[in-house]
Amino acid sequence: MLNQANIAARMAAIQPFHVMAILARARQLQEQGRDIFHLEVGEPDFPTPQPIIEAGLQALQNGQTRYTPACGIPALRASIAQYYQERFGIKVDPKRIIVTPGASGALQLVLSVLLNPQDEVLIPDPAYPCNRHFVRLFEANPISIPAYAATNYQLTVADIEQYWTDKTKMVMLATPSNPTGTTLNPTELKALHNVVKARNGVLLVDEIYQGLVYEGEEHSALALGEDVWVINSFSKYFGMTGWRLGWIVAPEWAVEALERLAQNVFLCPSTPAQYAALAAFTPDARAIMEANKQILKARRDYLLPALRELGFVINSQPAGAFYIYADASHFTQDAQELCLQLLEQTGVALTPGIDFGEFEANTKIRFAYTTGIERLEKAVTLLKNYLPRS
Repeated sequence: MLNQANIAARMAAIQPFHVMAILARARQLQEQGRDIFHLEVGEPDFPTPQPIIEAGLQALQNGQTRYTPACGIPALRASIAQYYQERFGIKVDPKRIIVTPGASGALQLVLSVLLNPQDEVLIPDPAYPCNRHFVRLFEANPISIPAYAATNYQLTVADIEQYWTDKTKMVMLATPSNPTGTTLNPTELKALHNVVKARNGVLLVDEIYQGLVYEGEEHSALALGEDVWVINSFSKYFGMTGWRLGWIVAPEWAVEALERLAQNVFLCPSTPAQYAALAAFTPDARAIMEANKQILKARRDYLLPALRELGFVINSQPAGAFYIYADASHFTQDAQELCLQLLEQTGVALTPGIDFGEFEANTKIRFAYTTGIERLEKAVTLLKNYLPRS
């Protein structure tokens, strides 16, 4: 008889999202008529820009529902390449761009192609949890490196020099980062690239929140050279979360292997989503996305000082994405339990730090400013009335 003993041993290392327990309870409370303030989900409340929706509908009307090439339709690969040229002044051969079913699909392809069992991958702690889980899925070892507010929760050259071993294959970075919203500037990226390149390693940069940076000049790690791997997505800046579309920019030597694997694993990305995404680069869609970006910035600029006034400590300025990673040690040494209490008592749903790693995680909470300022103001008032005063 089949039972849990038949589940592959590798699954023991794949942890659930701890916030799912909070989400499940939040749904129960909503069904009971409670007003729940969702500051836990990494998905803004904006709809997909209308030009993209219209392009998707038109694609369906035109019968664009059949398989496409595994790496994506040529027109979309070319549009992404043009996007890098126009926005960042970086020339990218469209052949190096592989369109994928979301950034998660991109991450799976990259790690499948590059990692052997027991390879080591250096990852900051805190970081997006799927990074370390996917590394384990391919029977490699994620090496979580404590990342401090003083370095914007990002890895440093000294970190890589300290943790690099003869088993290290890759360094994974994110700018802007989930859960912290912090970024790496071009000088920092270049220094990190140099130290990885000197060790014949692979630098993989998650730029999923690219476009949602509120200060400083926009840039991409692709400016460092054609050996850098970049993952991006249509989900965040482009507002296409449920369309499930992302992309990889890979070195030319890896494209054949990625295409071969994509043929077997995914066959191809969603056809209607690809044709819809062509409209993401139009001026009308860009204007909507830039307006949404300014709304997110205004939300951040409200919520950041409001949380500090409540007693949360935020020592690292979130410069992008739509997250604030706050130290709640003034209130608790068990952020998971505090999040559950806050949901029950105030209706404010938050994500505990243990979803993003282990380093100081029990005292950290991620706030997602993915709802309007009026809702944020109400949530802050509810928290103020519940949390103990300083």
